[in-house]
Amino acid sequence: MVTKNSSFPNKANKQPKQLWKKRTASISRWLHIYLSMVSFVIVLFFAVTGFTLNHAEWLGGKESKKKITGQLPLKWVKVKDTAAIAKLEIVQLLKSKHNIKGEISDFIIDDDQCSLSFKGPGYSADAFVDRGTGDYKITETRLGLVAVINDLHKGRDTGKKWSYVIDIAAIFMSLLSLTGLIMICFMKKKRVNGFITFGAGALICYLIYFFLVP
Repeated sequence: MVTKNSSFPNKANKQPKQLWKKRTASISRWLHIYLSMVSFVIVLFFAVTGFTLNHAEWLGGKESKKKITGQLPLKWVKVKDTAAIAKLEIVQLLKSKHNIKGEISDFIIDDDQCSLSFKGPGYSADAFVDRGTGDYKITETRLGLVAVINDLHKGRDTGKKWSYVIDIAAIFMSLLSLTGLIMICFMKKKRVNGFITFGAGALICYLIYFFLVP
C-alpha cells in the first residue's frame, strides 16, 4: 500500500508547476495577441518614418514660406522696463490672429526690437517686433508632410505630450518583444530553433554595427 501511494506526492508537486507554466504561457499569448493589435499602427508608423528619415533626400517636400505683417498695441512693447513687456499677450495674439503653430522656443528682447521663434514638427515661424512702433514681421516656414512625420519620429519640436506617446510606443514594443520570447520558451518543438534564430539575429546586428558603422 505504501509503495502504490508513494507516487501521489510527486503528482501533487508536479501539478502546481504545470499549472504555473500553463498560466504563464496563456497570459503571454493573450498579451502578445492584443499588444500586437494595439501597437500595430504605432509599429507601422515608426517603421515607415524610419525609412523616410533615413532617405529624407529622396522624399524631401517643397519648402514654402509666407510673409506676414501687422501691428501690436504700442503699450505692450514701448516701455522702459523690459520686464513689463507683455510677452504672454504678444504670443497669444500672434498665434490666434495668424494661426501660428508650434510652441514658443525663444523670446529675445533687445533695445529696439523683440524677436520670437515658434517651432513645431516640420514648421517654424520667426517674428520681429519693432518696440518703437509696435509693427511686426513674421516669416512662416513649412517643410512638408515628410518633414512633419520625420520630426514626429525624432520627437523634435513636438512638445511634452508627444514625448509621452513615444514613451508609450516604446513600452508597447518592448512588451511585445518580451511576450514573444516568453511564448517561445513554452513551445518545445520550436524553442531551440527560436533561440538559435534570436541569437543569430543579435549576432548579425552586432556584426553590421562592427563592420559597417564608422
